[in-house]
Amino acid sequence: MRLTTFDRLHQLTLMPRLFPVNCYVFEEENGLILIDAALKMAASSIIEFAHKKDKPINKIILTHSHMDHIGALDEVKKAFPEAVVYLSKRDALLFEGDFSLLPGEPQQKIKGSFSKDIHTKPDVLVEEGDEIGSLKVIATPGHTPGSISLYDERSEVVIAGDALVTKGGLFVTGEFRLTFPFPAFATWDAETALKSAGKLLAIPLSCLAVGHGDLIMKPHAKLQAAITKRQHQLKKGRQ
Repeated sequence: MRLTTFDRLHQLTLMPRLFPVNCYVFEEENGLILIDAALKMAASSIIEFAHKKDKPINKIILTHSHMDHIGALDEVKKAFPEAVVYLSKRDALLFEGDFSLLPGEPQQKIKGSFSKDIHTKPDVLVEEGDEIGSLKVIATPGHTPGSISLYDERSEVVIAGDALVTKGGLFVTGEFRLTFPFPAFATWDAETALKSAGKLLAIPLSCLAVGHGDLIMKPHAKLQAAITKRQHQLKKGRQ
């Protein structure tokens, strides 16, 4: 796996050129927070990285329930059995295989791949504004109904899961890009995703970290451009 570091955030990337799948390790004084668990093949690299840091993974936060974000969960939990697993209250339903829509939600089909073979269950269900160590939960639905982002106010880093994509340039999830179409195929509701992108634009950002693609430093101008482009696309009825 490729390693990229910014401040206390470490990005671990599987297949960085072909199909980048990121997970993140956020370093705290007494332990590590794993954000997303990538694919199953990432397990040994995640565990090895924690051992090199000589700190335990004591928290695991899942930004959403798609398979490419939870694949190594069982193996990492087995290596660090004391780790507390966090997932949004809404996406916990998807995690359990319940794809029904709640009252008031856009009535769009929930898309993407969800694993039935993960045995580890979330310990804590979170919502907007909850704090997990140094990280604050921001609800950023759209890719899935319960997608969340994590924000560190000190470093102004946001880990946005699949709310945004940076592979091939920064764009709002749901926008179809021929060079990397997969996030669009798995996005639940485009309008909701656009609103969530605007929510992230409103906070101070020094570094944007996402599920697929490189870190972007000082992303505000690029994020504004991506949002404006997506607004025009949806206004014209384009996905």
